[in-house]
Amino acid sequence: MPTAPVAAIRHTTRPILVVAAVAGAVLTGTLALWAWYGTAVFAEMVLAGLAACF
Repeated sequence: MPTAPVAAIRHTTRPILVVAAVAGAVLTGTLALWAWYGTAVFAEMVLAGLAACF
């Protein structure tokens, strides 16, 4: 019986780990672009991207 709850926990933690990995990659990319282009250019790029979406 103890293996069933352990298996259920493993299946529920996998999506959480995937989401955390994707969020970490996005954050790393954001910081890398900010460091590369600087604050002003990065902010202008983000604002232009948001303006293009809406």
